[in-house]
Amino acid sequence: MARVTFDNVVKKYGDTTVVKGLDLELPDGAFTVLVGPSGCGKTTTLRMIAGLEPVTSGSIRIGDKDVTKLEPKDRDIAMVFQNYALYPHLTVRENLAFPLRAIRVNRAEALKRADAVAETMGLTTLLERKPKDLSGGQQQRVAIGRAIIREPSVFLFDEPLSNLDAKLRVEMRTELLQLQRRLGITSLFVTHDQEEAMTLSDFIVVMRDGEIAQQGKPKDVYDKPNSTFVAAFVGSPKMNLMDGSFTAGKFAADSGLTLAVTSVSAGKKILGVRPDDVILEVGGKSASRGRIGVIELLGPRAIVQVEAAGHSLTAVVEASRMEGIVEGAEVGISIRSGSQHLFDVETGLRI
Repeated sequence: MARVTFDNVVKKYGDTTVVKGLDLELPDGAFTVLVGPSGCGKTTTLRMIAGLEPVTSGSIRIGDKDVTKLEPKDRDIAMVFQNYALYPHLTVRENLAFPLRAIRVNRAEALKRADAVAETMGLTTLLERKPKDLSGGQQQRVAIGRAIIREPSVFLFDEPLSNLDAKLRVEMRTELLQLQRRLGITSLFVTHDQEEAMTLSDFIVVMRDGEIAQQGKPKDVYDKPNSTFVAAFVGSPKMNLMDGSFTAGKFAADSGLTLAVTSVSAGKKILGVRPDDVILEVGGKSASRGRIGVIELLGPRAIVQVEAAGHSLTAVVEASRMEGIVEGAEVGISIRSGSQHLFDVETGLRI
C-alpha cells in the first residue's frame, strides 16, 4: 500500500492547460474516486499517475518515491481500462498470467498464481476460454484479475464499468469494492457517473476545468456542497437551485415561486433544495402551489417534476405517499425544515 501525492501538477497540450496546479493526496489504502464532467481533466490525471502522459510541471509521488519521470513499468501500478484490453489469442489463464510472464516469472509459477487469482475473481470454470467466449462482465473480471496478480502498490481504474449494462454495473461495483477492501490496495477510480462515485468511494474528488472543485468524504460533499456546481453535479436527481430573495421566513424566487423557509438574513441568494426534501401535498393548504408534470416511477419511490410559477422543481416521493400524485394534479409545495442550502449569487459559493 502507498499514498499518492500530487504537488502542483500542471498538464498542458500546447497552449491549452487541462490540469491546473493540482495539489492532491490519495489516502493510503483508500478507494478514491475522481468524478467530473467530460473534459474536466480526471482521465488525464489518472494517466499521469500511470506514466502514460508526461507531467508538464510539478511532481507525483507514490509512497516516498518520486515517479514523475519514471517509465510506467517502474511505478508499481496496475491499470484497468474501459475496453478491457485482453489478448484475444490467449486463454483466460494465459491472460491472467501475462503480467508475470512479462517480468520473467517462470511459467509454472505464473500459471499457479493465475489459478489462485481466478478463484478469487470467480473465473475458475472459465480458465480455458478465449475472451470472445466471455460476457462483458466476465471479461472485466479477467481484466481486474490481470491487474491484481502483480500485487501493485496502486490500482488505477479508467471508467472500467461503462461498457456494462445497468444490472451488471451494480453487481461489479459491489465486487470491486469488496475486492479492494480485502486487498487494501490504494485505488483511484475515474468516472463521470456521480452515483457510481458516491457508491464506491471512501474519498471523493470532484473536478471541474482541470481543478478540484471539492474533495472529502462522500457524505460530507453531498451534505455540504461548497458551490452550485458541486450541488448540481453530486446527487441524483440533482439539487433544485433557484435565484431569489429572502425576507423573514420566506423565499421569493425570481420566477415568482414563493416558499416558506428557515429564517435567514434578508437579501439576494441562491436557494438549493435536494429533491428528497421537497414535500408535495395533495389538497394541502400550503400557500405555494404547483401542478404535477412528468412522473418517473422507480419502484419504492418516484421522481416527480412539478411546474410552479414558471419554475420546474424536482421532488422524490416515496411509494407510500403517491396517492393522488398523478400527472396534472395540483399540489401544495413545501420544503423540509432545515434542509435548505444557500449560495452566493455572484460566485456560486456556499454561504
